[in-house]
Amino acid sequence: MDKGNKLDFSGQHIYVGMDVHKKSWSVSIYTEQFEHKTFTQPPEVGKLTNYLQRTFPGATYHAVYEAGFSGFWLHDHFREQGIDCMVVNPADVPTKDKERAGKTDRVDCRKLARSLRNGDMKGIYVPPRVKVEDRTLVRTRQSMVRKQTRCKNQITSILFFYGINIPEESRWSRRFIHWLESIHMERASGDVALKAHLEELKHLRQIIANLNRAILSLSKTEEYRADVLLLKSVPGISTLTAMILLTELADISRFPSLDKLASYTGLIPDIKSSGETEYSTGITFRRNAALRSLLIESSWVAVRKDPALMMAFNKLSLRMKKTQAIVHIARKLLNRIRFVLKNRQKYVPAVI
Repeated sequence: MDKGNKLDFSGQHIYVGMDVHKKSWSVSIYTEQFEHKTFTQPPEVGKLTNYLQRTFPGATYHAVYEAGFSGFWLHDHFREQGIDCMVVNPADVPTKDKERAGKTDRVDCRKLARSLRNGDMKGIYVPPRVKVEDRTLVRTRQSMVRKQTRCKNQITSILFFYGINIPEESRWSRRFIHWLESIHMERASGDVALKAHLEELKHLRQIIANLNRAILSLSKTEEYRADVLLLKSVPGISTLTAMILLTELADISRFPSLDKLASYTGLIPDIKSSGETEYSTGITFRRNAALRSLLIESSWVAVRKDPALMMAFNKLSLRMKKTQAIVHIARKLLNRIRFVLKNRQKYVPAVI
């Protein structure tokens, strides 16, 4: 290794586990044989890269950190520096009971480096930066819709609290908003409170309208247009639903089978066994929350539009609750989504 007083770690592998925080990183470095060093450093890729290259020149470097608030920019920066970087689901990191009980940043980064060296972890899929930004647009729209729903509930609560009768007409239409604006409380303080919620609601409605236009424009770009048209051929899939699917899945080819795709979306049961006994604990807790709820909502639409799915749903409902039956329909719908994207063919409804 020492050639003319120059270090050369060519052919050797160095493993780096990082517990990433906003103001600092806890870093643990392992060689193939032992732990080299565990320390805290500023959140700077260049500082860590320089240390590795200075201390282990010529080595092959591997780094890992848990998916979280920092997103994927660290992954991209390390790759640019020639460091193989993996992002892992925190739930997939092998953890001893002692480590769980005595959890610290130093313990976590050591655990990551050791597991990386032992090959005990599998990284999650890291989409390209442009896909992440498109996903952020769609997720922002979903976030704003949740805020709008909360705002509507707050307004409704105020009306109920003061015994104000709500008209039977369609709520949250333009006419209904005008009616809300015409309400006058007994004191100015009450008017100010109600009007504040109404202003927030109108502001959120405008934001959501702008986001809807941006998503529609994105769906018409060359990158998405063909896939959106394919997905819209499946009953229950709208343009917005198609864009959520495409931005969340990113690349359908990364799922080698329907089971893998169903596992990612959370449309599989959790199975537990002990000895000869095996039982299901219901639908799995692990999932892409946005996709599972989206697929179930779309399935309620699909069973009304697609005769084959309607027939399947009716049969399932005879032996289980409708809320359980719709999960089975969601898996069938997911299979159709996978088919049209992989085979580049529009969905053709079955003739009954």
